[in-house]
Amino acid sequence: MKFAVIGGTGLIGSQVVKNLNAAGHEAVPHSQSTGVDVISGRGLNEAVAGADVLVNLTNSPTFDEASLTFFQTSMDNLLAAGQKGGIRHFVILSIVGVDQVPELDYYRAKALQEDILTAGPVPYSIVRATQFMEFMDAVLSWTADGDTVRLPATPIQPIASKDVAEAVAEVAAGAPLNGIHNIAGPEVFPLDELGRITLSHKGDNRTVVTDPAAGMFAAVKGDVLTDMDAHLAPTHYTDWLS
Repeated sequence: MKFAVIGGTGLIGSQVVKNLNAAGHEAVPHSQSTGVDVISGRGLNEAVAGADVLVNLTNSPTFDEASLTFFQTSMDNLLAAGQKGGIRHFVILSIVGVDQVPELDYYRAKALQEDILTAGPVPYSIVRATQFMEFMDAVLSWTADGDTVRLPATPIQPIASKDVAEAVAEVAAGAPLNGIHNIAGPEVFPLDELGRITLSHKGDNRTVVTDPAAGMFAAVKGDVLTDMDAHLAPTHYTDWLS
């Protein structure tokens, strides 16, 4: 099959392209660097022409309220291009628990993206993943102050990007689910404990202070960002760190 992978040069997209091509498909990466713009629509019709499957792995440049406009506009443009090009399957990557954290603008925006896809005219699949292991450094940086990092004890189930990419490629190569496939890492950690494990491994002497009001994940109630009933990926966090 032929795949148009929008956002195909990023962390997940580049690995999805590699996996699909290794499986004998033809996966073509598209991004702003290749002349495709999901907001203006530039290059979209050409990118999806002749493709069987459209995989959208683009992401909003911000996590604030502007992300809602990004996903609304990009999905409208992609659905229009996909329908014109005769796409038979439209795949997006979303977040486990995304519809249960309305306090976060970005999560509301990703939930909107899902809603637009499910209401659209193209058969679809949604892959929901837990938080990427690769994002832990960024999470630490949000609330770092001198020798201290403040983190809430929000339950997190980190997953390696390579495991996410494998799941996205597998779903994209299959029949449309017209539903959601959840994937997650094999272990759940309180975010503050995950921070301590990360700093210790790096030989970083900063102290993690448990603060229920710190950072983006402070808005998350309970364990909605975890799912032990999801398809559990094989990579453990400590192995990934090593």
